[in-house]
Order: sequence, then C-alpha cells, then structure tokens
Amino acid sequence: MDDQAAGSPQDAQRVPVCYRHPDRETGIRCTRCERPICPECMVDASVGFQCPECVRSGSGTGHAPTASMPRTLAGGAVAADPRLITKILVGFCLAVFLVQLSLGDRFTDHFQLIGRAYIPLLGSVEGVTEGQWYRLLTAMFLHGSYIHIIFNMLSLWWIGGPLEEALGRARYLALYLVSGLAGSALTYVIVAPNQGSLGASGAIFGLFGATAVLMRRLNYDMRPIIALLVINVIITFGWGNIAWQAHVGGLVAGVVIGYAMVHAPRERRALVQYGTCALVLAVVVLMTLLRTAQLT
Repeated sequence: MDDQAAGSPQDAQRVPVCYRHPDRETGIRCTRCERPICPECMVDASVGFQCPECVRSGSGTGHAPTASMPRTLAGGAVAADPRLITKILVGFCLAVFLVQLSLGDRFTDHFQLIGRAYIPLLGSVEGVTEGQWYRLLTAMFLHGSYIHIIFNMLSLWWIGGPLEEALGRARYLALYLVSGLAGSALTYVIVAPNQGSLGASGAIFGLFGATAVLMRRLNYDMRPIIALLVINVIITFGWGNIAWQAHVGGLVAGVVIGYAMVHAPRERRALVQYGTCALVLAVVVLMTLLRTAQLT
C-alpha cells in the first residue's frame, strides 16, 4: 500500500506546522503549551516564545495577563481588527474621489502634486515651489478616473490587509505614508514643474516592496509577488500617462522600510523601525528642498 502507517519514520521526520496557520512549517514551539508556532504568532517571553493563546490566558498559569501582550512579527500590537487601517485608507480614498466628482477640477487642481504652474481657474501661480508642500501628501489620496481608483483600491485591499496584519497598525501606516511621500518627492524632482500627478500608486508600490521583503523573511514562495511586481512594472512603463517616478520612489522606500520592519533586532526594534522611517522622510525633505531651490 502507498499510505504510510502511523508512527512510521517518515511521519517522525515531518516538519511541524503552526497550529494557527497550518500552511506554514516551523521548528519553533510555545514554551508553555509546546504547540508549534510560526514567526507571525511568536510572542516574546522571558525564555523563548509563547503563542498568543497562552499569553492571553497567562493569569491561569502564574503569569500576569499584561506581562507580555501578543505581538505581530514586526513587534506591533495584535489588534481585534487587524485590517482596520486598510479599511480606513480605502474608505478615505473613495470619499475623496466622490468629492472630486462633485467639485470638479478646481478641487483636484488645488490638491494634486504639481511643482509650479499657472492655474487658470484660480488666476495664480501655485505648486510645491510656492510653499504648498501639502501637495506631496494630498496627491496620494486623489485619483484621475474610475479605472485608476478601482485598480489602486483593489491592490490596496489585497496587498495592504495581510501586510497590516503582519506589521501592526502604527508600523503599517508609517510605511504607507512615508512610501507615498517618497513617490511624490521623486516625481517632483524628475517631472516638468507644470506637470500634475496624483494617485495612491506610490504608497501601494511601497506595500508591494515591503510584502516582498516579508515573504522572503518567512521563506514563502516568492513567485506570486515577483509575478505581480513584474506585471505592475510592465504596466507602469508600457502604459501612457502613468507617473512611473511615483511607483519607483514608493517601491524603493517600501523595500528599505520593510527590511527594517521585519529584520530589526528585538532589543531595539522600535528604534530601528521608526528611525528608518525618519531617515527616508529626511531624504524626502532634502530632495524637495533641492528641487525647490532649483526651480526658484
């Protein structure tokens, strides 16, 4: 017969799988219940790691429930709704798009990314060079068409949700915003000052980059994310009227920040993670200052 009998050497040599994620092999076990746990489920303990269930029930085994709260792989707090920030971002982008449809080009022209240009509707010269730095941020929540916002929001939902669950809310939001700003900054530096740009693509490409780093860290099959990135790169450079600068800037920032998020040493994890975000943000500020000086 082809089936292996229970207790055979082949069964004994099989790698255990996480009891919360049966598709993930792991060699780590909870120090209290001895169930196998994957890196996402590991909670730091005084000795070894514990599973989230043992931490929550710590009061019944001699440990205070608040002694060690469940943490994500990146050290963030495990939330009741692990995708709340993604839902808020999607909802906010959709709400802003409805405002764009209601108020028209005048609203979009005031908040899109533009270096320096004459705005006929307002009768003035406006842009980042005129001190309107807020455009680097607000442009991330604007979209130019139904196809544009549908594609971006689907990508944000599919990629952002699992990444938020792995990083935690604060780290995920920092990654999203800083990656988006990096994409805006590179666009501002490269494109003509009177050329407008808008969309969440820079931030979303940052999520792509961080997801690739996370999958590598967990030893997952990299082929799906690589294929998705290749498709997006082809669309970026093969489709007209796309700000490839935002995509590239966001992707690079996402890879850098994502690496810091999942590889930071536990003893100074928050310092490394948020310090990297601050460093990337400093580069964004420097790029913006240099480009502004060039144009004025």
